[in-house]
Amino acid sequence: MSNTDKDKIIIFDTTLRDGEQSPGATMTFEEKLEVASLLDEMGVDVIEAGFPIASEGDFESVSEIARIVKNASIAGLARASHKDIDRAGAAVKHAVKPRIHTFISTSPVHMKYKLSKTPEEVLEMVISSVMRARTHVDDVEWSAEDGTRTEMDFLCRCVEAAIKAGATTINIPDTVGYTMPDEYRTFITQVIERVPNSDKAIFSAHCHNDLGVAVANSLAGASAGIRQIECTINGLGERAGNAALEEVVMAINTRSDILPFYTDIDTKLLTRASKLVSAVTSFPVQYNKAIVGRNAFAHESGIHQDGMLKNAETYEIMRPDTVGAGKTSLVMGKHSGRAAFQSKLEELGYELADNAFQDAFVRFKELADRKKTVYDEDIEALVDENISTASDRTKVESLLVVAGTTGPQSATLTLNLEGEHKTVQAMGNGPVDAVFNAIHELVPHEARLALYQVHAVTHGTDAQAEVSVRLEDEETGRRATARAADPDTLVASAKAYLAALNNLEIKRERGPLKSQEDLDDAARRSGP
Repeated sequence: MSNTDKDKIIIFDTTLRDGEQSPGATMTFEEKLEVASLLDEMGVDVIEAGFPIASEGDFESVSEIARIVKNASIAGLARASHKDIDRAGAAVKHAVKPRIHTFISTSPVHMKYKLSKTPEEVLEMVISSVMRARTHVDDVEWSAEDGTRTEMDFLCRCVEAAIKAGATTINIPDTVGYTMPDEYRTFITQVIERVPNSDKAIFSAHCHNDLGVAVANSLAGASAGIRQIECTINGLGERAGNAALEEVVMAINTRSDILPFYTDIDTKLLTRASKLVSAVTSFPVQYNKAIVGRNAFAHESGIHQDGMLKNAETYEIMRPDTVGAGKTSLVMGKHSGRAAFQSKLEELGYELADNAFQDAFVRFKELADRKKTVYDEDIEALVDENISTASDRTKVESLLVVAGTTGPQSATLTLNLEGEHKTVQAMGNGPVDAVFNAIHELVPHEARLALYQVHAVTHGTDAQAEVSVRLEDEETGRRATARAADPDTLVASAKAYLAALNNLEIKRERGPLKSQEDLDDAARRSGP
């Protein structure tokens, strides 16, 4: 089904307003501009940039976003007061497409306890606020706060009045996340059918996730005639959050058979946007979060991994690259089966005979029972277990290091290179650098140091130091990790570096890592 056969859903992002109202999610001025720029690049239609009356900082950020955003409409939120509306109008006036979003509560409980106003007073405020907003902009959105708990007759009167006063978008929010999808669909259908001038405005959904159905409610609203969905990156928002933009968009993209809509969102930027918002708000994304969670395209179950290797469609309804998530991850753990282990070995460049493979798989399962996640280096160590290590080929015979504040730092190193003793003195930017430079002179190589870690094996100043070193060979894509322990940290460093260097040389002999295309071809060949 082409987009010409479907209706467009306007994506209204309120990460910078409703999302920022999450306790602890406040963003700096610069962070808001960065998020707004990415939302615009991604194809968001409307960016609700903030609540200009809330603070001088909010006003300034909305104003600057209005200036820098090139494509999206920029909305400023305002209560139903002229002061709020005028402030919002001033903030968005430089936008290419400015919008004022004004709202007032319409439910009995809100009118009585929050506003202390009668329905007739609220109705007058609806008309007054929309008309005031129209003096600033042509694009006015009006929202009935707590709309889904509003009496239908009164809600329809308010909607009709707002449209007559000049509102171009009508938002019916589920402010407290109370409604269920079928209920929301019926509710929206009734409003659109009963309001005589409903065809003069676009209807919008703004659903909260208190019962976990914000996205479902939003999509149900779309099936009832809503053509704008208000959402946030990662579902950020007050209490349990808002409808998640990435979930709304990918549901529409993936299930076009029953959701005959489309959006203008560049889905390849969804993961990037998720990571940015998570970083600037310090709100982590749960691992099993739909679309953008770390495990969204990860598989550990042996049955699932076997199916994925034969055909990705067995367990993935969308490709990870469509949301900018890279590639599928077959996580190696105790649930992984032989097919996934074989695929991982091929990826790492191993070709094992049947007996060697079975032995390695048994040892892999034993290790997986002790570790939550088995990394590539763990698997390589299992397979390389019977291969000679650096300590067999190359030994540290002696090491003398000069360090301190006066400098320069130097290392005098003697190695036993397969029976031949060689000595060199090298300088460095610190004692560890000097030791590694000395090794480089005695054993020339092009490997890049990718990791250097030190930790004490036990407590106390006399504790043995354990050093981890990881080296990478950019030409072949190979990497090797090794560990060594010694009461002297510098000696342990030299031993670990040599061990990693030797392991890397062994891996180089197997040639470059297989490309993703090669692995994909192998997976297809193993299919039915």
